[in-house]
Amino acid sequence: MKSQMVWFLFFVSFLSLYPSPSESMVRHYKFNVVMKNITRLCSSKPTVTVNGRYPGPTIYAREDDTLLIKVVNHVKYNVSIHWHGVRQVRTGWADGPAYITQCPIQPGQVYTYNYTLTGQRGTLWWHAHILWLRATVHGAIVILPKRGVPYPFPKPDHEKVIVLAEWWKSDTENIINEALKSGLAPNVSDAHMINGHAGPVKNCQSQGYKLSVTNGKTYLLRLVNAALNEELFFKVAGHHFTVVEVDAVYVKPFKTDTILIAPGQTTNVLLTTSKSAGKYLVTASPFMDSPIAVDNVTATATVHYSGTLSSSPTTLTLPPPQNATTIANNFTNSLRSLNSKKYPALVPTTIDHHLFFTVGLGLNPCPTCKAGNGSRVVASINNVTFTMPKTALLPAHYFNISGVFTTDFPKNPPHVFNYSGGSVTNMATETGTRLYKLPYNATVQLVLQDTGVIAPENHPIHLHGFNFFEVGRGLGNFNPKKDPNNFNLVDPVERNTIGVPSGGWVVIRFRADNPGVWFMHCHLEVHTTWGLKMAFLVENGKGPNQSILPPPKDLPKC
Repeated sequence: MKSQMVWFLFFVSFLSLYPSPSESMVRHYKFNVVMKNITRLCSSKPTVTVNGRYPGPTIYAREDDTLLIKVVNHVKYNVSIHWHGVRQVRTGWADGPAYITQCPIQPGQVYTYNYTLTGQRGTLWWHAHILWLRATVHGAIVILPKRGVPYPFPKPDHEKVIVLAEWWKSDTENIINEALKSGLAPNVSDAHMINGHAGPVKNCQSQGYKLSVTNGKTYLLRLVNAALNEELFFKVAGHHFTVVEVDAVYVKPFKTDTILIAPGQTTNVLLTTSKSAGKYLVTASPFMDSPIAVDNVTATATVHYSGTLSSSPTTLTLPPPQNATTIANNFTNSLRSLNSKKYPALVPTTIDHHLFFTVGLGLNPCPTCKAGNGSRVVASINNVTFTMPKTALLPAHYFNISGVFTTDFPKNPPHVFNYSGGSVTNMATETGTRLYKLPYNATVQLVLQDTGVIAPENHPIHLHGFNFFEVGRGLGNFNPKKDPNNFNLVDPVERNTIGVPSGGWVVIRFRADNPGVWFMHCHLEVHTTWGLKMAFLVENGKGPNQSILPPPKDLPKC
């Protein structure tokens, strides 16, 4: 009898290690933000990292798990971490953008981010959301489906995270600070990175990342674009991809040999190792179809089949031309929501708030900016260059602290002009910490219109706290009478970061079902720094389940 009891207790303890399929887990991570001397491009520099790693550690979890991530700041900078694409339903305190949802974590201080991955599965990512620290403070978030729930595509044999980024030999904080003093654009990066390595570049024969594969297998590649300022093309010589997901939302699978991925975006693709052996070049190269300087150094890596000698020649591929708009458009236009019974596309069809936001650049007076001839390049939404507050917006809203922000952000541009072309005589912008207020559960249609002020440019716009549907896009100026006739309200792609085409427009729709203060900004870091940002204030609904949770006790103070 005693031995039966022992076996029973052992069996119970064994079961506790393996949660039932419906049971979610609490997962604990610790992020030590530390300086680490890192050598890249044959030169070393002290670098801000998480746990001394570049890129930073990957977070693994399952749909509906809760994450408790303790961030300890050991560096001289203020720090905050954003969990990019996580919905943060009612937990805006854990969203991470400094001075928006929280005051930053000061040197020597600690903050534990506590949030649940409600109804999300796929690849997202995390990054610093203050200064330019995200250049090196970033990593992937892999959210597996619930136990027993299959992917809606053939199960891959293996999975690999691929983080794309930019690298500067100089200190990135010095680079942006010098640019702000001058009033001009900052220096472009020295190289692109694939999982922390550039591959051989001019004057430095550095090692590239090696993706080891076995023939006849399917690999799920989880791509993240963590670059600060550049959209990237991604290719593997002699191979095609099947795209199955973007921004942690399943899409109708389609085949392509070139991926386009903007800063802030994630893309999951299937790669079938159809060759018998060999080494195949991998390229990450910039896409820019405007007359704007970019880092033109292509990062390279290799797909290395098992049994292939390292001395074997590598099968090469040419990256697309830098201005390959057609290739970019073909990729973007192929994206459609899966819109299955299990994963429907819940596109709002009746709209409560019709918004029209111009996004672009401007020039404001700056007497000390000698290099800029007394002017400073700025960026704006609806001609408002956002002023960062000294205290965080979400606590100011929650505790009714007056004088921090206003809720008079314009729903339309203050001046009507030929947005995508033609010249304007006055390139100055207004400044302010202005928010747009939305009632709980309101439906929103937002037209994002690029302007040609200074130069037209593709702006990857990221909305915190929500996914949205891209119902339409086009070149030139949005026509409110004609263009809605071509909207896709059936299976538009759903994402959290969208590229507004250079000299064109995109229309998104979302439901404001998440109370709090939610940042929206360009994910080109230079444009965010220049002021291309704003925030939505979403009011509480009825009762506690439609209201933001109280702030955690360890929320940092300004």
